Amino acid sequence: MSDLERFLLEGSDSVLVVIDIQERLAAVMEERGLIIDNVLHLIELARLYDLPVLVTEQYPKGLGPTVPEIRDALRDYSPVEKITFSCAETEQFMQMLGDLGRKKVILTGMETHVCVLQTCIDLLRSGYHVHLPSDAVTSRKDRDKERGLNFMRDAGAVITCTETVLFQILKRAGTEEFKVISRRIR
Repeated sequence: MSDLERFLLEGSDSVLVVIDIQERLAAVMEERGLIIDNVLHLIELARLYDLPVLVTEQYPKGLGPTVPEIRDALRDYSPVEKITFSCAETEQFMQMLGDLGRKKVILTGMETHVCVLQTCIDLLRSGYHVHLPSDAVTSRKDRDKERGLNFMRDAGAVITCTETVLFQILKRAGTEEFKVISRRIR
């Protein structure tokens, strides 16, 4: 595989992961609306291209369930509950991801410098290619988000944005899928 291969996304080899976008956590995030909107765009892309979507919840008894906007947009709302910061430290998550047989992970969620970062590092170490739309992750503090993104870039993740992910998988204009996505992002 060439060095450039890690930058390419195909619908047939990608999975969307939504980390801990939960009610009580989202309530303290300044970028809450932007993040949820962008994750919803990616969920629509997943629906159109049959990309699997894995959702995690960090200690839902304390942080509540996934926000209703995302819960309602999912075909199957079956979150993986965890108490580890890295999703990869949760056996159920890694089993589900491994069973999919896909090596490209589009990582979204909260918080960038904690659960998203630790998951990213563990997935990279396990041989996955991680794409991180910077406008689909957030932290309570901007500087923490920025440091987390820089850390993950240095580790080998592809730092991108939601529209880049959308158009990489869409590949062409004029299709029904393109029309659906372009209406969403106007």
